[in-house]
Formats: sequence, structure tokens, C-alpha cells
Amino acid sequence: MSKIKVLIVDDSAVVRQVAREVLASDPGIEVIGAVSDPVFALERMATGWPDVIVLDIEMPRMDGLSFLRKIMSEHPTPVVICSTLAEEGAETTLEAMSAGAVCIITKPKLGLKQFLQDASNDMLAAVHAAAHANMRRLGRAGTRALPLVPKLSYDAVLASAQATGAMLRTTDRVVAIGTSTGGTQALEAVLSALPTVCSGIVIVQHMPEKFTAMFAERLDRLCQMNVREAKSGDRVIPGRALIAPGGRHMMLRRSGAQYHVDVAEGPLVNRHKPSVDVLFRSVAQTAGRNALGIIMTGMGDDGARGMHEMHQAGAATVAEDESTCVVFGMPREAIKLGGVDKVLPLDQISREIMASGT
Repeated sequence: MSKIKVLIVDDSAVVRQVAREVLASDPGIEVIGAVSDPVFALERMATGWPDVIVLDIEMPRMDGLSFLRKIMSEHPTPVVICSTLAEEGAETTLEAMSAGAVCIITKPKLGLKQFLQDASNDMLAAVHAAAHANMRRLGRAGTRALPLVPKLSYDAVLASAQATGAMLRTTDRVVAIGTSTGGTQALEAVLSALPTVCSGIVIVQHMPEKFTAMFAERLDRLCQMNVREAKSGDRVIPGRALIAPGGRHMMLRRSGAQYHVDVAEGPLVNRHKPSVDVLFRSVAQTAGRNALGIIMTGMGDDGARGMHEMHQAGAATVAEDESTCVVFGMPREAIKLGGVDKVLPLDQISREIMASGT
């Protein structure tokens, strides 16, 4: 198999050096260049186009967002954003995701070299995911992912148990959505198509902390329904979507006929925190047939087992069709486990949500 050709664009010499070393350690990746800004990148790309670009946002001469938009309009190419955790930059980074970037690698302002070395598996996995991306879905105008940290199951956070009262019907309905790579665009498409009042929604989108609050605020501005980053005790009510905060798990609980969420610390599950499996298991145990589970675009298999448990508990379950996924990994694994009732393209998922509330 041919190697994934990667171009690094970052004004930090330390980032360029360490990122080059990390990526070059993978025999399936070839770093074809590491440059300090988009102007140099365009010059380098004139002699050979990369398969994946690792891109900073704040750079001299041309910022990363302008460069990304130029690339997506002229020659759509998978882009991995390498951005700081600074909250003031989160909105710009989310604009980059909306413009077609595949995923985010976060970096601190200090201790860059050690951080990048510690996060080397994340960077390698992000590049492999980007190389798999369906650019027809991402563009606005066969390589396997490498293993990351030890993979814990959702048992590490929420033990398996029989549904407690979940099979009893309530007037409140719950929609649980899980997604990862390509999910920011997919969620925007689904939620913005929903009316002011529909079933309450709980969402896990794999995203670093600090970015989920900004992401929720962005969706809240674009959508008729209320969208917010979840806090422990928040009630799941019609017309509200709760997004699990980055770096913490979210679980559904029931109090009488009402549903609430708990947000908690815990280990990485399926190498993610928040984990879709954790949310889906809690929904299976708490809501059962009062729920609709939806798994959308994303790399890996987080959510597949949880969706199977939701299916067994009587919930309706939907997977996004491969034709509209940026990465078909998560829906494919859920389908393979036999826990999916329907496979629908992205533009039909909002209608399924509205129908589930009737």
C-alpha cells in the first residue's frame, strides 16, 4: 500500500520538528514537508500534493482558516487542525471544522515538545482517520488506524445491569446521538433541521474539552431548539439538546417520569472521554423503549456495543448510511453487531427524530 503523504504547516519550529518525528515513526506515513505558513505550503504543494495536511490556525502572512477555505474550494484535501486549547481560539477552530477540517489535535501554549510526544498516538490516529475521510462529504466547495492507549470498555465507567423501570412508558422521549470524525458538520445538519419543540436530545461528539462549550454555543445560534453543553442535573426536555462536555462522560438517569443527565470523570472508554458507549448503555438501562439511538459518522467502534444494548432494551436504533458518512467506522460496527433497526442517509435523520416523538 502507498504511504500517506503528509504536509505540516505550523509557524512553531518545535511543532514542526516534533510532528515530523512523530509522523515519520509510522511506516505508513511519509512527511513530504514541514513549513512555517500557508504561503510556503502553497509553494511546496505546487511540486506535489499531500494526502493529508496538518494545519495550525494562527500563522503569519495567511491564517490557517483562510488557507483551509482556499484548499477546500480549489482542491479538497483532508486537513487535521493542530490548535491550542485557548478558549479565545476555540471559535475559530470550530469555524475550521465547519469549513471542512476532519478533526482537531489540541496543543498547549507551553510544554509543546513534551505534549506532542505524549500525544503521538492521537496525532497518528488523526492522520489515518483523515486519510480515510470522504472528501465529497467534507468539502464545502484502506489505511488502518493505529492503536492508541489501552482500550477499556464501558464496564470501566458504568456496570452492566438490567433496565430499571426503563420499559415503562413515559410522556418524555429521549434521543441519544453518538458521533466522531465528521460529526460537527453532521450534527449541524441534523439539529438545524429540527423544530423548536421535539424530543429531548443527549449527544456525545468526540471533541476535546474547551471546544464542546463553544460548539454548543455555535449550534444554539444556528438551531431553533436550545443547545447547550451539559451539566450534572440538567433535565432532558423537549426542545433541548445537551452535548457531553469534552473530557467527561455523560450518563442518563431517571427520576420518576423525568430524565436528567449526570456528568462524571472516569477513564477513557474505547479511548474516548466522553464515550458514546457509556451514554448509550445508560440510555438502555434508564429509558429503554422510550428512546431513539442514532450513531453517525466516526472512526472506530465507540457506540456499537451500547447501541446493541439499546436495541435489546427496546429502543429504536438508527445508523447513518455510508453514502453520507465522512468516516463509516462507527455506524458500520453498530450494523455488524446487529443492533441497528434502520440505516438512513444524513438528510433523513432529522425526520426520524421528529417521527420518534409522536
